[in-house]
Amino acid sequence: MSRVTVSIDPHVHSEGSYDGHEPVDLILEHAAEIGLDAVVITDHDVIRESKRAAEIAAEFGLIGIPGVEVSTAHGHLLAIGVERMPPRGRPYAETVEWIHERGGVAIVPHPFQRSRHGVRQRHIPTPEAAEEAPAEGAVLESDAEPAASVTGDGGSPVAAADIDVVNEPAPARESAPVHEVDAIEVFNAWLFTGYRNRRARRFAATHGYPGVAASDAHHLQYVGRAFTELTIEGCESVHGVTADDVLSAIRRGTTTVSGRRAPIRMAAKHYVGAASRRSAYYARTGAARGARATKRTAADGLSAAKVATLQSIHRTRRILSWFA
Repeated sequence: MSRVTVSIDPHVHSEGSYDGHEPVDLILEHAAEIGLDAVVITDHDVIRESKRAAEIAAEFGLIGIPGVEVSTAHGHLLAIGVERMPPRGRPYAETVEWIHERGGVAIVPHPFQRSRHGVRQRHIPTPEAAEEAPAEGAVLESDAEPAASVTGDGGSPVAAADIDVVNEPAPARESAPVHEVDAIEVFNAWLFTGYRNRRARRFAATHGYPGVAASDAHHLQYVGRAFTELTIEGCESVHGVTADDVLSAIRRGTTTVSGRRAPIRMAAKHYVGAASRRSAYYARTGAARGARATKRTAADGLSAAKVATLQSIHRTRRILSWFA
C-alpha cells in the first residue's frame, strides 16, 4: 500500500488571537517556505482567522485544517478539524465529547503547566478514571454495616447466615462511554525547561496516547520550531492528502515528534527567513496598513510618555511633602 509522510505544526496563533501578532497569509507563506505541509491556526477562543487560513491554504500548497484553542473549565484544549467554536468554560470531558461529535480531534496542549492554563492530570478523561468511580447505587465496603448490627424482632443480634441478604447493593447502572482525548502535546516549543514535556511524554506513554509536537508560535519566527510528522496511508503524494486524512492519522497514532532542541542553523534560518518575509509582506500589503501601524505606534508612544510624566509629577509631590 502506498503511503506518504506529512509535516504539520498543529498549534499556531495568528493576529486573530488576543496574544498573536501575525496575519494568517504570512504564516501560511512562511510555513510553506520552511517545508511544512500544514499548519493549524489555533487562536484563543476565536475561530474566524483559522477558518480563513484553511480556506486559502491550498494557494500556498498546504493542507487546510481549521482549529481553535478553547478555554475549558479545567484548562486549554485544542480542537482540530472543527468548523465551529466549542462552548467556552465547559468541563474538559464534555468539551472533548463536543469535538468528537463534530468530527474533530481533541489534543491536550502544554499539559500540567498551570501558569499557561494547562489541564491537571486528574481532569483528562481516561477509561481508568471512569472505572475507579463507583457505580451509582453501589454500596462501598466502608459504608456497609457489619453483620452484628443487624437485629431480629426481639432486638437481639442475628447471624448473617440467618438472613437472606445483608446490605445488597442496588444494581449498577451501565456507565456512559468515556470520550478520551485523541493525543497529547508531548513537545511544546514554548516551554522554558524540558520537565513538563518529559512529564507529558510519560503520561502519553502510560495511557497509550499518540504524542504530537507543536511550536505554539505567537510570532512568525517560531512557526515550525516543533512539528509532527504523520504517516498517511493510501496516498501517492502530499498533494492528495486531505484534512480528514490528517485527522485519521492522529487518531491512529501514526505520529513522530520532531523539533527537539532545534539546531542553531535551523533557528537562524527561521529568524532570517521570517524577518525577510515579514518585510516583503508589509511592503506588498501597501501603505494603508503601514500607516495604521505607524499611527498605533505613535499613539502608544504618547500614552507611555503621558504615564511617565504623571508618575514623575506624583513622585516629585511625594518628595516635596516630606519637607512640608
